[in-house]
Amino acid sequence: MSSTSSFYLLAFSLLLQGVFGVDPLFNFCSNTGNFTAGGPYETNLNKLFDYLSYQAPPSGFGVGSIGQNSEQTYGLTLCRGDVSSSDCKTCIVDAGFEILKRCPYNKGAIIWYDNCLLKYSNMDFFGQTDLQNRFYMYNLNNVSDPVQFNQKTKELLRQLATEAYANQKFYSTGTMELGESHKLYGLTQCTRDISRDDCKKCLDEIIGELPSCCDGKEGGRVVGGSCNFRYEIYPFVNA
Repeated sequence: MSSTSSFYLLAFSLLLQGVFGVDPLFNFCSNTGNFTAGGPYETNLNKLFDYLSYQAPPSGFGVGSIGQNSEQTYGLTLCRGDVSSSDCKTCIVDAGFEILKRCPYNKGAIIWYDNCLLKYSNMDFFGQTDLQNRFYMYNLNNVSDPVQFNQKTKELLRQLATEAYANQKFYSTGTMELGESHKLYGLTQCTRDISRDDCKKCLDEIIGELPSCCDGKEGGRVVGGSCNFRYEIYPFVNA
């Protein structure tokens, strides 16, 4: 992605959007140039997608680069930490097909699903925190006590950010009691090409956007190219 481009959008979600479907959550197409159909960049990109679909599923994360000079392409994929290897592979394969339809001949793009993200570029972005490619989603339902709920949400996500920082997979999930019969569920995750410290900084920054993205909402997400969080009042990860 171009470091000078501003990719920022608010996306609005109904209660269960993306939970039962396999449609992408969102995507961005870069402005770093176009490639020629049938040319070497397209060939390298297809090889890269194939490589990532085999490399990533066992661990849930993969990076790779194919080609040389102006025809070189760099790619990264991350699956949600609770997703099985088979579902991870399926998501990556689907993402590769879909992003080429949504961003035809673009030399860079990023696409997110519930189960994975896929990013590629003609520029080496490995190890660089991506805070430009980012969007919000939130539940349309409001809570009855937004002040207390927002405080609990921030408390849970900050705890999970610290746990993700310490986790080998830069991933954490957890719950917090909201009352006698209600719980808050949360998730934080980073891509594993960035450093541990940068993961924590990335999560801290997007958690700081809670008032903007999801003030008093029953659920919400800030989803970026290097880190993301999600919270809901129902379970949404695999046990």
